[in-house]
Amino acid sequence: MWKYEKRLQYPVKISQPNPKLASFIISQYGGPDGESAAAMRYLSQRYAMPYKEGKAILTDVGTEELGHFEIIGAIVYQLTRNLTMEQIEESGFGPYYIDHTTGLWPQAAGGIPFNACEFQSKGDPITDLNEDLAAEQKARVTYDNILRVVKDPEVADPIRFLRKREIVHYQRFGEANREDCSKNSRVLKVHKYSIFGNLLSIRKMQDVGISRPICCYTSKLIRKKR
Repeated sequence: MWKYEKRLQYPVKISQPNPKLASFIISQYGGPDGESAAAMRYLSQRYAMPYKEGKAILTDVGTEELGHFEIIGAIVYQLTRNLTMEQIEESGFGPYYIDHTTGLWPQAAGGIPFNACEFQSKGDPITDLNEDLAAEQKARVTYDNILRVVKDPEVADPIRFLRKREIVHYQRFGEANREDCSKNSRVLKVHKYSIFGNLLSIRKMQDVGISRPICCYTSKLIRKKR
């Protein structure tokens, strides 16, 4: 159950319309690495997470992504309100305007509609958590790209906030990944920076006595003494 607060997680106050910029930023509304996909990914994955700490992280981050979805919506709305037809034609916003006027509709910057096939919920904690780590980095890169084309500080400010939160989410999923490794009975210790270590092949896992992939990223695995 969610309780909705009638305020944005971070304020958005944009005074100058810019439909061209809106057509870029809308990718985080409905693009492959956007906030809508992130919210559905994490809130779906949480059900199969086998331990409560990981389930709580997925619920927390998935809920926050809904708030980020709302922030992106507010940015796009404020960049496209009260447009003149000249602004629409000159900015290249015409194709979107013909289909949606200035209503918000989830799509990528290239015009591709939102598709649930852009994220996965596999039911395996390591598979899902490593997808989540990658997803947060892809979202961070997308925000980096947006910031390279944004000149208006009123737009850049909330975008920077969203970028920072992607980094925090990445760190939290790293914690969840390490937590899952530490709970496995075959692993005694995992280095605290394990998510930045080397990728273990299945053969290496078998060499240290692990019959199935338990922890994809680790710098140190020690077999539990019998």
